[in-house]
Amino acid sequence: HRGGAGQTHTLGLKSDGTVVSTGSNDYGQCNVKQWSDITSVSAGRHHSVGLRKDGTVIAVGRNNYGQCNVSKWKDVVAISAGVYQTIGLKSDGTVVATGLNKDGRCDVSKWKDIVAISTMYRHTVGLRSDGTVVATGYNEFGQCDVKKWKDVVSISAGTNHTVGLRADGTVLALGAKDSNRCDIADWTDVVAITAGNRHTIGMQEDGTLLACGDDSEGQCNITKIRDTTK
Repeated sequence: HRGGAGQTHTLGLKSDGTVVSTGSNDYGQCNVKQWSDITSVSAGRHHSVGLRKDGTVIAVGRNNYGQCNVSKWKDVVAISAGVYQTIGLKSDGTVVATGLNKDGRCDVSKWKDIVAISTMYRHTVGLRSDGTVVATGYNEFGQCDVKKWKDVVSISAGTNHTVGLRADGTVLALGAKDSNRCDIADWTDVVAITAGNRHTIGMQEDGTLLACGDDSEGQCNITKIRDTTK
């Protein structure tokens, strides 16, 4: 993540390894001015997480479920902050987690050969090196039913839905169907995806942005930002 957007605040990673923030700071989630040597950031609901160059992790903000208890983590190469949980990918392909484990969203200790992770609301998704996907957590809408996915190169966990990008530029989606958040079966030539609260965003190879789902706050109104690669 070059930046991160939570439900109350937004983080930005600068080229010199420092971090900027904006939004609500009611739990100190924007107290990131002293951070340095950061290579990645992720914003949860009320907490912020940063990955340092040396593989250690720092977090600030609300810690009522221990979602900021990351000071002992080492050899981490990727991070993902959820609502009340934080997930870290280690260099050996294993995954660590801290925070609220309701619905099993932090049950990642047995995962192996993982190359990417994503967590948001009540579930967590991991991408294996062979292009298959694992998921754990709340599954009322089938958002964790990813066992049949293959040839996946990127994943993203949203609120009650999961999206995956295949090597051929097509996309997969599972989970809640309301707001049409999973209506992405006809997307092609996609190179990046992200699952939001009740919407999904994709970027095609030519820089064109695609969007589907809830647009009540204009979150799918991407017509003015088509040329994102220029």
